[in-house]
Amino acid sequence: MEKVNENFINSAETITISRVEYETLKTQNAELSQQVNWLMEQIRLARQKRFGSSSEQSKYDAGEQLSLLFNEAEVFADEKAAKPELTEVQQHYRKKRAEVKDSLPGDLPVETIEHRLTEEERLCPQCGEQMQEIGKEVHRHLKIIPAQVSIIEDVVYTYACGHCEKNGITVPVKKAAMGKPVMKGSFASPEAVAHIMAQKFVMGVPLYRQEQEFKRQGILLSRQTLSNWLLKCSEDWLEPIYEQLHRELVRKQVLHADETTLQVLHEPGKSAQSKSYMWIYRTSGDEAHPIVLYEYRPDRKSSRAEDFLKGFSGYLHADGYSGYHNLPDGITVVGCWAHARRKFDEALKTIPEKEREGSAAMRGKQYCDRLFAIERKHKDCTPEQRYEKRQELAKPVLDELSSWLSALNPVPKSGIGKAVYYTREQWPWLTRYLLDGRLEISNNRAERSIKPFVIDRKNFLFANTPRGAKSSAVIFSIIETAKENGLNPYKYLTYIFKTAPNLELSEHPDRIAQLLPDAATENCNTAAAAN
Repeated sequence: MEKVNENFINSAETITISRVEYETLKTQNAELSQQVNWLMEQIRLARQKRFGSSSEQSKYDAGEQLSLLFNEAEVFADEKAAKPELTEVQQHYRKKRAEVKDSLPGDLPVETIEHRLTEEERLCPQCGEQMQEIGKEVHRHLKIIPAQVSIIEDVVYTYACGHCEKNGITVPVKKAAMGKPVMKGSFASPEAVAHIMAQKFVMGVPLYRQEQEFKRQGILLSRQTLSNWLLKCSEDWLEPIYEQLHRELVRKQVLHADETTLQVLHEPGKSAQSKSYMWIYRTSGDEAHPIVLYEYRPDRKSSRAEDFLKGFSGYLHADGYSGYHNLPDGITVVGCWAHARRKFDEALKTIPEKEREGSAAMRGKQYCDRLFAIERKHKDCTPEQRYEKRQELAKPVLDELSSWLSALNPVPKSGIGKAVYYTREQWPWLTRYLLDGRLEISNNRAERSIKPFVIDRKNFLFANTPRGAKSSAVIFSIIETAKENGLNPYKYLTYIFKTAPNLELSEHPDRIAQLLPDAATENCNTAAAAN
């Protein structure tokens, strides 16, 4: 066997090894170095997630950096934008922060308390005559009264004809009209059920805390009773609205979809620790009456989305989950650039601070920032104008990014390797937002809509049964749709529970239109629409 001399010096002697052994050690050293680099990336990323800011913005996002890198200042310039007011601060200028002023709605009831002097106090200290009012000062204070509880007692009177009773054969009897209750045989009122729902699904207050609060007021309502109220009212009055909204949703041409995990303790055929899923589907941003629907499913199979979207034909915004790519041909899936940008942002955070400038991770992130900057500049354009601007400005950037990605050959398991691989793999779907001006560059709209559920999940942790999970999906759907339409959830739910029992929906299903958000009374409107 051929021998080669390699100088491995250990202060005492020179060791001679074979070429095969040398190449083996060299390969092992490269692999170990790669593992060390990967582990250091994970440590930096873990530190960032635990101790750093969750925002994806950084000092590298500045427009000047993009201009130096891409020489595309015209992308970010807006000649119509008003110049910001500047405030001098120690030899440099800073944009004046917009002041947020507290305000009270004008339709709040006003309780007026007048402070006057008594007749004795109004005697003039000099002449002894009565002093006259010459002016007044008005001081306004916000008074907050915790939830008040009272009993509504409906007394229904019955009437009979006294004359017929004396002289007739039959006696006509009439009873005063009374609306049907939200739950037969229960002392639940529309306001009570709406309050409990709003507290749990809007404010994130679990039922056991509401039970404790009622108990402090001397009212004994068990969690079982509260749960029964929610389940019964959801199934009787909210599900028909949900189904109608579903029918309207699939008739739209542009939708968004996303999903998140949910733990259901008593899922048939599954352990309590298994993952179930809450799916969300919603309309795009250009709809006059937005619809947001949640759907509980025990798994994440692509057939779940296909079943829910049966009858839908158009564009569907989604993340990179491959299950969406198996939908029928009539559905065109549009990828999410926010996910691609996040990959490059995470890769950037795995690099030591001094090495970030000019790195591939920073360059990839800046390509994404450039695309988002184009969208922000033309967000108020019509779909037709937005389509033209994307062809003119965004398509060249995408072509340049594609060429840049093709030339890279990063380590597969590294941060930049994952970002490059994800972007390459998702490229056919990521570029589809160029097809129509109504489409969006990201799926952030769906992520924002699923966030209330994720936040509440931290409080209630899990659902007990599939029935409860389904009920939660329906209630969340009605509440989030109400918020998107500028309605106060509590007032809207109260309106539903007062109106629905008297519509005879089983005999007149067309009357369901009276319960939809666009038909709600003005009393249901909130001071400001939810974002």
